[in-house]
Amino acid sequence: MANLAFTQGNLGKFMEAEMLGIQVLEMRARILGKEHPDTLISMCNLALTQGKLGKFVEAEMLEIQVLEMRTRILGKEHPDSLTSMTNLAQTQRNLGKFIEAEMLEIQVLEMRAGTQENV
Repeated sequence: MANLAFTQGNLGKFMEAEMLGIQVLEMRARILGKEHPDTLISMCNLALTQGKLGKFVEAEMLEIQVLEMRTRILGKEHPDSLTSMTNLAQTQRNLGKFIEAEMLEIQVLEMRAGTQENV
């Protein structure tokens, strides 16, 4: 189902992709748990699809949840957490929340730079 939703999104069938994405997210949350990595990926994918549909408020809410869970589980500097911050910043830009987006983007840059210095 997740692959079909992804393909539909690639075909520009965003409404169909969103409906499938919601089903995939609900099933994964029920079967795997809300904090399972695959469930979080499903949340990210659904948020991306909602963004394509112009549903930025809904996308932002999902992205905030993903960011909070990934940060708590993986740590703030984990690449998946940083990707979640970047995704949220993009959505906030789409919502006209430029100051919030800028703050997130600065954090991502600083953490990525700090991570590279430690390598």
